[in-house]
Amino acid sequence: MKKAILYINQFFAGIGGEEKADHAPEIREGLVGPALALDKALKNAEVTHTVICGDNFMGSNQDEAVERILEFLEGKEFDIFFAGPSFQAGRYGNACGVICKAVKEKFGVPVISSMHVENPGVNMFKKEVVIFPGGRSAAAMRKDTKKMAAYADKVLAGEKIGTAEEEGFYVRGIRHQVIDFTLEPAAVRGVKMLLKKLAGEEYVTELPIPKSERVDIAEPVEDLSTAKIAIVTTGGIVPVANPDRIQSASATRWGMYDVSEMPRLESGVFKTIHAGYDPAAADADPNVCVPLDALRTYETEGKIGSLDTHFYTTVGTGTTEAEASRMAEEMVPFLREHNVDAVIMTST
Repeated sequence: MKKAILYINQFFAGIGGEEKADHAPEIREGLVGPALALDKALKNAEVTHTVICGDNFMGSNQDEAVERILEFLEGKEFDIFFAGPSFQAGRYGNACGVICKAVKEKFGVPVISSMHVENPGVNMFKKEVVIFPGGRSAAAMRKDTKKMAAYADKVLAGEKIGTAEEEGFYVRGIRHQVIDFTLEPAAVRGVKMLLKKLAGEEYVTELPIPKSERVDIAEPVEDLSTAKIAIVTTGGIVPVANPDRIQSASATRWGMYDVSEMPRLESGVFKTIHAGYDPAAADADPNVCVPLDALRTYETEGKIGSLDTHFYTTVGTGTTEAEASRMAEEMVPFLREHNVDAVIMTST
C-alpha cells in the first residue's frame, strides 16, 4: 500500500479559528480532520501523517514554515502529498500552494490540492501543482476530497493520465508534443476553425488565449501642489463597528468614511477586517494601510493641494474581478462629486 501525507491549517485541525492562526507547524502521526475523509476515499494509498500549520504563521513566516515542514518530512516514507481542500480561503490556498510546490521540488513526489476557482492560490500555483476545482466552503469537503483521491489513485496505479480537461483539474498551460495519426494535419484543422469562426459557428481552439482587460494608463497629474488626493484601499480598514458590514473575504460591499477632521486614523477607532493578512500591525496603527497621517503632512507642507474628505475601502482577498470592477464603478461618482484629481491605492 502506498503512503500519503496531508497538509491542513489550524482550523481544520480543530485547533481554533483566527485566534489560533499563528499556530506553529507540527506533524502528527495518523489522521486529523480532513485526513479521515481522504484516507477513506483513497484506494491505492493510506494517509500516515497530517501536517498542520496556522495560516498566519505560513503567511508571515513562510521560509521558516516551509523549512520546518520539510524537516518533518525528512525520513518519512510517502509516495504522494496532498494539501487542503482550501475552498475559497485565500490564505489557506496560498499556504497549500507554497507547501505543495516546496514538497514537489524537495522530494519529487506528486502533489495535489483543491481550491475554489476564485481562490487566488489557483492562479499562483496551478502551473506547479495539480489543483482541482472545489467548492466555496467546507460543505464541499467530501466531494472535493473524492476528486483528489480519484486522481491520486490513477497516478499511484501508474495508469495513463489524460489532459487537464479530461482529468478535471485546472489547466496548467503546459504543452506537450503529441503525434496522433488519427488527426487531420494542423493546417487543415486551422483552416476549418477559421471558416467556422467566420461563419459564426461554434468552434474549439487548440491554443486558448487568456482574456485580459486592458486599462489605459491615466495621464500624469501636472501639479500635485494643487491636486486633491483621495485614498482607496483594499486593506479592509473600517470603523471598529464595521457599519457597512464589509465581508472579510470575497467582498461584495465597500464603504466611505469621513476623515475631514482627523489628522490620523486612531487605533481603537479604526481596525482591519481583512482575513488575508495578520491584522496586528494594522489594528495597532491603521495608518500603515491607509496613510492619512503621512498625507496630512504632505498637505501641510504644500506637496499636495488637499485630501478628500473621505477614504474608500473594501477587502481584496478572494474578491472577484467582476465584484472589484463593480465596486470601483460605484466609487467613481463620489470621487467626481468631490472633485478628486488623483487616487492613492493601497493594499495590504
